[in-house]
Amino acid sequence: MFTQFKNIDTAFRHIKTFSIFLILANVLTMGFCIYKSYDIVDRAQNRIHILYNGKVLEAIASDRKSNLPVQLRDHIKTFHQYFFTLSPDDRAIQANISKALYLADESAKKQYDNLRESGYYNNLISANVSQDIEVDSVRLDIDQYPYTFTCYATQKLVRASSTATRKLVTQGQVRDLKAQTDNNPHGFLVQGWEVLSNQDTDPKTLQR
Repeated sequence: MFTQFKNIDTAFRHIKTFSIFLILANVLTMGFCIYKSYDIVDRAQNRIHILYNGKVLEAIASDRKSNLPVQLRDHIKTFHQYFFTLSPDDRAIQANISKALYLADESAKKQYDNLRESGYYNNLISANVSQDIEVDSVRLDIDQYPYTFTCYATQKLVRASSTATRKLVTQGQVRDLKAQTDNNPHGFLVQGWEVLSNQDTDPKTLQR
């Protein structure tokens, strides 16, 4: 009789152990299924379908941080192009400068005011000179915030009789506005901007 009770007790312990293992296995399986479900949903949300010329194309959305250096460089490049690309027309100058000032703080406005007060824009208009800029490179430091940069560019001042070339070096910081607008698509703001060097590469170039 005692042997029978002992066998029943042993069988009960085996069943209890098996039940615990079964419950744990079910919990792990459910957890894995829930994780995979969220992963699949997240991937689906990052998948974008674009209708182009009657064809449905698939694109993958990426977060802002993954291409931060690319966006920062483009913002800095766009700002410099607006600020330094000038035509011998007052309205065209004002239009470009207005676009540039949306991308920077009062430090850019101060640079603009200094150039205007010195008669720089009037000299361009009176001499019928157009100014173009090509950004050669942008050195970034994204390990600290605000992000610091140094921009290296080449300016060309073109008139009918000659073309002047200047090497431009500027520096500043970029702050994240956390918001994007039509006037500021990347949502960044150049701050503390200053011109370090703006030197002629040809002794026969135009004078500022």
